[in-house]
Amino acid sequence: MAAARDQAARILRPEPDVAEGELARDASAAPAEAHRSHIPDEPVARRPAEAPASPATTSPATTSPATAKPAGTPEAAAPASGRRKLVLMGALALLALAAASYGVYFVLAGRFYVSTDDAYVRANNTMLGARVSGHIAAILPGDNAVVRTGDVIFRIDDGDYRIAVDAARSRIATQQATIDRIGRQVTALESAAEQSKAQLASAEAVLKRAGLDFERQQALSTKGFASRATFEVSEAGRDQGVAAVRSAQAAYDTARDNVEVTKAQQAEARAQLMELQASLAKAQRDLDFTNVRAPVDGTFSNRLVNTGDFVQAGQRLGNLVPLNDVFIDANYKETQLKRIRPGQPVRISVDAYGHRKFAGFVDSISPAAGSVFTLLPPDNATGNFTKIVQRLPVRIRVPKDVARQNLLRAGMSVYTTVDTREGAVDADSEADLDAPAMVHPK
Repeated sequence: MAAARDQAARILRPEPDVAEGELARDASAAPAEAHRSHIPDEPVARRPAEAPASPATTSPATTSPATAKPAGTPEAAAPASGRRKLVLMGALALLALAAASYGVYFVLAGRFYVSTDDAYVRANNTMLGARVSGHIAAILPGDNAVVRTGDVIFRIDDGDYRIAVDAARSRIATQQATIDRIGRQVTALESAAEQSKAQLASAEAVLKRAGLDFERQQALSTKGFASRATFEVSEAGRDQGVAAVRSAQAAYDTARDNVEVTKAQQAEARAQLMELQASLAKAQRDLDFTNVRAPVDGTFSNRLVNTGDFVQAGQRLGNLVPLNDVFIDANYKETQLKRIRPGQPVRISVDAYGHRKFAGFVDSISPAAGSVFTLLPPDNATGNFTKIVQRLPVRIRVPKDVARQNLLRAGMSVYTTVDTREGAVDADSEADLDAPAMVHPK
């Protein structure tokens, strides 16, 4: 019924080409009629020659456009629809082939690649600070200059610190002279002690002789051979000898104690000398700290002071970025960590260099998500709960030869893809994952 209705509509409604032909013919006929109106009437004899053309003798050139097949008829549209079908079938075949190729790639390799664009280049940024206070005398390297370990970066005015070192050295020299003087006193006191010891021996000898004389006089006096006066004189001599021995013993003890006291003073002076030497070391250390040196190899950047500025101890002066030891922190979702293991190869794409590719390997996986180390960690035990997939940093190392090119700068965005085909045999099993096998980087 739909086909019959379309056929009837074509019969009742003139084709666009036919209507356009009739309009063109009418438009060309109008000027001809106007031209004939200006031509004088010809003789009647010529009029019979103008006979109307019959439809049977009409030439093909003068055939009405209505008798030709329009381009929109089913007979003319058949070849075009056939070509469209061929193009559509070819496109569908190519699409199916591409889908099959991607499916094979995904099954064999694609499903083992874990990627993220939440990855950035990091470095162990070293902050340079002042250890002593003073005015900045000089800044040796320029901004973003490469420095080596031990190179002087800042010089602080060291006038006061040099004076402190000289003063400490003078105090040490004075104390050393004191120690030497006390040492000589010890020697003198030891000599005096030896003298007292000799006097004690002499007193003891005198006491011994007096004792013998007393005993002899006592025996004679008992038998009546000696006078009482002689006995008393010998007794007094003995008593004097005893007192002399005691006096000499006391003098010897005093001399010996003086020696010990002086030696103690000398030890105290040596301790004070060590204290002064520590003060000198502190002053020398402060003097050395007036030269702020590079602790590691790197690039000096982020200078925060200028020449002539006064800085306090502990004030931040600048930063040192070791570009030769950069690494990458890739923040993978917790749902992507199932097959990631330390040692797996990583393909690194850097946005800054037109997605230039670098090779690396997984170094370690963070023990906790980033939210755990925040100042105020979230507490999901209170209020409403909305589950959010957490991300854990995965540390990725780059080869040393790549890092030494200094192409990777701290803070750059990268795109990392981990190949989990190696070292993740236990990922799909129920084995204990407390100690996954370590895959050593190639």
